[in-house]
Amino acid sequence: MQFIFYLALIIAATKAAGHLSVKLGQPAVLGKLIVGIILGPAFLGWIQPGEFIDHFAEIGVLLLMFIAGLETDLNQLRQNWKSAFAVAIGGIILPFIGGFAVASWLGLSQSESLFLALLLCATSVSISVQALKELNQLNSKEGSTILGAAVVDDVVVVILLAVMLSLLGTAESVSIPALIGKKALFFVVVIAVSIWVVPVFMKLIARLKVTEALMSGALIACFSFAYFAEKMGVAGIIGAFAAGIAISQTSFRHEVEKKVEPIAYTLFVPVFFVSIGLNITLDGVGNQLIFIIVLSLVAILSKLFGGGLGARLTGFNNRSSLAIGAGMVSRGEVALIISASGLQSGLLPQIYFTAVVMVIMITTLVTPPMLKLIFPSAEEGKALKR
Repeated sequence: MQFIFYLALIIAATKAAGHLSVKLGQPAVLGKLIVGIILGPAFLGWIQPGEFIDHFAEIGVLLLMFIAGLETDLNQLRQNWKSAFAVAIGGIILPFIGGFAVASWLGLSQSESLFLALLLCATSVSISVQALKELNQLNSKEGSTILGAAVVDDVVVVILLAVMLSLLGTAESVSIPALIGKKALFFVVVIAVSIWVVPVFMKLIARLKVTEALMSGALIACFSFAYFAEKMGVAGIIGAFAAGIAISQTSFRHEVEKKVEPIAYTLFVPVFFVSIGLNITLDGVGNQLIFIIVLSLVAILSKLFGGGLGARLTGFNNRSSLAIGAGMVSRGEVALIISASGLQSGLLPQIYFTAVVMVIMITTLVTPPMLKLIFPSAEEGKALKR
């Protein structure tokens, strides 16, 4: 029953911390992230990482991105595709240069420096999505650009990672055309299924004389899209996001959105937020303080200005460009997965692993306050959703 106790503690702590965070003028998600660090191995040690936590957290982030897809204005997404592409490319080039420079300065080998540089290119907008939802900005022009850029970023970084692992001799050689072809096939299949299959599937399943048939159909679509994305070398969160967009184009959008949010936000999403903090340990951090500080600054500023520059060059004003750049700063679970693969392949030295996880956590923690600072406040006409 220990896991049941964990769930009770996580739900109570995240709601209390989220409320306190809002009272202090910050997005609720910031408090939820911090409480994961406090309850985890770094401080109190009341909650330990484990298989059940990982599974619940995975469902939580998929549902979070599924809801983001449901709430996304597809027309806005289409209109901002050029900006999204520019933001993603700017948010890859600058972090790569900065990461390589810092790693070289710290004396890492060329292959290790290249891997660390690529690690800083990763983006996870799951935390940004929650912060944008709380600020009522998810469906804004800036929010749509951030979501579009995250899709491009994921595809490019995954391809670069596979190429790097192959060239540096830590993995079997891969066919680059095949690699790109799988990702292209993913988008072709998802678009076709979203247009011709999902609407029919939702209508058929809605007729079933069973409890919550419609919601069951929505979850089937969400998890199937996510699984297919992972199989094709694209992050599962992109698949869940695509499933949300697909259902948002049907007449069931509002009913699904109304029913999926209680499932997500009462159980699975809180576990996801806490699971991020459980990755933090303070072992050996004191010896690598300079490394953590310098790399964190580079990680934050390179994404902020790299993504912001891409937005500025495609017509956004200075404030909107900074907001978009801020939304791309969080490395979240995507970078954690990449860092684990680097550790396994030998491209990320064991001595730096904890420090790199700390840097990933810092980028994740600073994103909500940055978005809150840059976007208009509630007093300026934007209601803060708690």
